[in-house]
Amino acid sequence: MSKNKLIETAINIRKRAYVPYSKFPVGAALITVSGKIYTGCNIENASYPVSCCAERVAIFKAVADGEREFKEMAVAADTARPVPPCGACRQVMSEFFKPTMTIHLTNLNSEVKTVTMEELLPFSFQQTDLPVI
Repeated sequence: MSKNKLIETAINIRKRAYVPYSKFPVGAALITVSGKIYTGCNIENASYPVSCCAERVAIFKAVADGEREFKEMAVAADTARPVPPCGACRQVMSEFFKPTMTIHLTNLNSEVKTVTMEELLPFSFQQTDLPVI
């Protein structure tokens, strides 16, 4: 799948977002090494902390389907600059994405910022930081 098609998929899935509180729909599209595409949109709740961002929805769907190797992700929102993922999403992304994996951040004005996982969250907390039991 091309970068542009992945971005288009992220933009389209944001239309399914459930955002009655923030009115801020976000979409994400994730492609696995095997070529499968998983999408996610943000899903809010009146109890804000139990809401889930688009990036995590896409990742969790893929992981629940048995996928563990990822190739590329696109994230889209109606922002002035290409949308940056929140800190919680960055941490989850760092758990499943290789440091060199490509992530395309975009807005609805066709501005795209492409970064690697390492650039998005340098010096992230990793499994190797946990004590061996």
